Amino acid sequence: MTQILLIFITALLFSVLATPVARRVALRTGVVDAPAARKLHLAPVPLLGGGAIYTAFVVALILFGDQAYVRELIGILLGATLVSLFGLADDRWGLNAYVKLGAQALAGAILILGGTQVRLFPVEWMNWAITLFWVVGITNALNLLDNMDGLSAGVTTVAAAYFLLLAAMSGQYLVGAMAAALIGACVGFLRYNLNPATIFMGDAGSLFLGFLLAALAIKLRFPSNVPWVTWLVPVCVLAVPIFDTSLVFVSRLRRGKNPLTTPGKDHVSHRLTALGLTRREAVLICYLLGCGAGMVAVYISQARAPDGYVAAGLLAAAMLAGIVWFERRQGGG
Repeated sequence: MTQILLIFITALLFSVLATPVARRVALRTGVVDAPAARKLHLAPVPLLGGGAIYTAFVVALILFGDQAYVRELIGILLGATLVSLFGLADDRWGLNAYVKLGAQALAGAILILGGTQVRLFPVEWMNWAITLFWVVGITNALNLLDNMDGLSAGVTTVAAAYFLLLAAMSGQYLVGAMAAALIGACVGFLRYNLNPATIFMGDAGSLFLGFLLAALAIKLRFPSNVPWVTWLVPVCVLAVPIFDTSLVFVSRLRRGKNPLTTPGKDHVSHRLTALGLTRREAVLICYLLGCGAGMVAVYISQARAPDGYVAAGLLAAAMLAGIVWFERRQGGG
């Protein structure tokens, strides 16, 4: 427990100290997010916050992580670094959406080669396929969710907190250590990213966070329960980014738009502000939704098949109802 606490504190301190440095570097090098019609900010905002998050996460694990888990960690860090570098290139020069997807698929392959993969099916290629689908899907979900001050980092903090709790309940040090480092790095960054934000994480940060959350979800194991129940746990923990991405895809496909390349103010956060909430209130609602979904995940981790599937089914029904309600009321944008 002491080691986990040290990892959290180290990541937090490095994030708090590194984020202002990243802001100055971004301003000097011109890596900024310029105002546009589909964006909420009115002045250019530095984009290198993801570099501070990355540095804080890695430094904390190097200084206080258990060296016995280095081999398992290498594949995860290599994949996370790859998607972060492509995100950085996108922040600086702009990349085609399909190039970024290819990089994410390659990072997923690195993850598999490093021994981190879904193990649900007796046929290996099916496990590889679902691993790649999950990694690319969650990585992009966090990237799409990064559309309002404090949203992506805060939702990641909530999800990582539940992964830390679940890891503690099942005695998994590596997942707990990574989750603690992720929480510390994100909380430190939120000091500067809450509305009104003075720095954004950029794609370098959101893709990094998404990839790590996907990897943590795969690494999580539940020795006291069966896989055909516990696979629902990470899906529930990450219900907010999954819901947001599903809403955006449904909305854009319904309007005949490409979900990957069509920007718009059709995310959950945008729709909540359209209902009259402030931006901070909309972000807080997303945090609370993440907390509620996490509670369902903890319940499922201890439940047997019928009860677990009922709980997950009710959550899925609520998400579907939310999509239908938002689309009927607002119809996207």
